[in-house]
Amino acid sequence: MAIGVFDSGIGGLSVHHALVDRLRGADFVFLADQANMPYGGRSGEEIVALTRAGCERLFAEGCDLVILACNTAAAIALRRLQQTWLPGYRRELGRPVNVLGLIVPTIEAATGLPWAHESAPRYDGEKAEKLDILGVFSTPATAGSRVYEIEIDKRKPDVAVFSEGCPELARMIEAGADEAELAATVRGHVKALSLRIGRPPDRAVLGCTHYEIIADLFRAALPAATPLIHQPGATADAIERYLERHKEYDPGSSGLRRFLTTGQPGQQNGLVEAFWGGPLHFEAA
Repeated sequence: MAIGVFDSGIGGLSVHHALVDRLRGADFVFLADQANMPYGGRSGEEIVALTRAGCERLFAEGCDLVILACNTAAAIALRRLQQTWLPGYRRELGRPVNVLGLIVPTIEAATGLPWAHESAPRYDGEKAEKLDILGVFSTPATAGSRVYEIEIDKRKPDVAVFSEGCPELARMIEAGADEAELAATVRGHVKALSLRIGRPPDRAVLGCTHYEIIADLFRAALPAATPLIHQPGATADAIERYLERHKEYDPGSSGLRRFLTTGQPGQQNGLVEAFWGGPLHFEAA
């Protein structure tokens, strides 16, 4: 069988790249829903429907496991699909299938704690001795979901999370915008977040997989002492552990690599190919 990787566009290639490096013999099918990207400005119902359609397409391609390499899809759609759609769909298919996201591994990396951990609540008026300020750069939909604020506060209430929604950045990366334009946009969002906090964040998460493609621009815009938490590596760690525990999901062993898109098939832009390290040809989904 195979592992499916789904994103609204090409940003999920950053997670896909980390997974391919980690699981070299496994079979992978990547699907970019470029016809409908970006998801960040869509309604919750639209995001759920589009994410479900993408998962169905990957299951039809023979994938047992689908990774949502899209923070917006994972924040808005994943829990609902797991709870209300997957149980019946498994019975319909007659085989074990599952959908996982990248937010859980990111929060584990940001807190240093397992997902199952929940901290004791603080009493009213009780203050942490020192707050650790975590900045999250994301799409507006991910920022609006407050998933990072809510889930990190459950586990590590001495971490204060500030999210900065970046409405145009994923679209600019998808279109292959020039570096100067991208750098100016990134600097603007870093400045806006720092002004809201009152200082730069102590650590930062690139909470949209598109942003990993220009991680060097975020690195340049943030203070040198501000570490970046990278989602691709954290996700690859988590999926490798998951497959060790769940032998019912077969990742394949032939090293298959397929790239599908609901948008324009063919080569992708130079920015993406430079990140990937070579040409990428996408088939029509």
